[in-house]
Amino acid sequence: MTAPLPPEPPSPDSDVADLLRAAEHALAGTGVTLTTSGSTGQPKSVAISADALHASATATAERVGGHGHWLLTLPTDHVAGWQVVVRSALAGTVPAVLDGPFTVEAFVTAATTITAGPRLVSLVPTQLLRLLEHPSGRAAAADFDAVLVGGAALPATVLARAEAAGITVLRTYGMTETSGGCVYDATPLRGVQVALDEGRVLLGGPVLATEYLGDPALTAERFSTDSTGQRWFRTDDVGELDGDGRLRLLGRADDVINTGGFKVAPRPVEEALTQLPQVREALVLGVPDAEWGQRVTAVLVAHPDATTPNTSSSNTATPDTAAVRDLLRDQLPAHALPRQVVWLEALPLLPSGKPDRVALRTFCASEDGTMDSHPGSRA
Repeated sequence: MTAPLPPEPPSPDSDVADLLRAAEHALAGTGVTLTTSGSTGQPKSVAISADALHASATATAERVGGHGHWLLTLPTDHVAGWQVVVRSALAGTVPAVLDGPFTVEAFVTAATTITAGPRLVSLVPTQLLRLLEHPSGRAAAADFDAVLVGGAALPATVLARAEAAGITVLRTYGMTETSGGCVYDATPLRGVQVALDEGRVLLGGPVLATEYLGDPALTAERFSTDSTGQRWFRTDDVGELDGDGRLRLLGRADDVINTGGFKVAPRPVEEALTQLPQVREALVLGVPDAEWGQRVTAVLVAHPDATTPNTSSSNTATPDTAAVRDLLRDQLPAHALPRQVVWLEALPLLPSGKPDRVALRTFCASEDGTMDSHPGSRA
């Protein structure tokens, strides 16, 4: 007899009572089916057991100082938002919700409804950045006992600004297949194991999902069990482990750029770019190139006070490709310097809050290798 499939969560438009009832049923034994973000390709349906949901929520509570009161800012049909509801159900609390889409004003208003602690919220980097740019947003975020930030790389400059504002940030790493974030500030949650296979990050422990629904071949490819009985999930990410077992991510394996025979990890290039005073956000991609195989492309969002090149003598003017390369020469090897710079008003985002890499790669491939696009362009 075939076991019933775990249900999908209610629509993100469902009221909070429906969401909590669904989470309670999931924790009671039905589990849940969630769809991956599709940030790099076709979304996949992932079955997550009740035990995995419980393990993830319990370990998170231990790391953040106990079960608490959450503010829901992310869609619940993806794992980060859904886990806020699960954690609330396990804690016996009701999450606060935004009145409409995410804005600084909506965040501040919703935050005021949480009167008991611990006060907790999960954000993506773009949301944190928006809060930091407004005094009321900074103050509201600083009142939370923990602000979890995941879904994409958090630039060191943004983290520094948050810490200076008194915001307690925990950088989270994980995915739907691990029931959400399972490594916080480079350290695994209780019960989670991290290993490397030729640089590829492997994650193990009780938080692992059961399978990809309807795709046994992919399940067998990505999930495995070793001789000790430990289950592992093979991620798409490349990383390093230091002597204390702390994980440093270098980017996705399929995002490593092969340019002129050299391999370039995007993450260090993005970190260097966000140190530039003109750059608010940065995303680095490998784009097909007739000469180099792939060219290193930097998609940048300017700080609000930056201007387009050659229109101002201000040192905050957005630099063109040649200028960006010159600014980074002391920090990066020559083969890692961007050969294409594209300035956008904002990075296109998926519903999960992650940057839409597929759309950006397609857009950048339509541009010449040395052509600069400026604020006002849209992917």
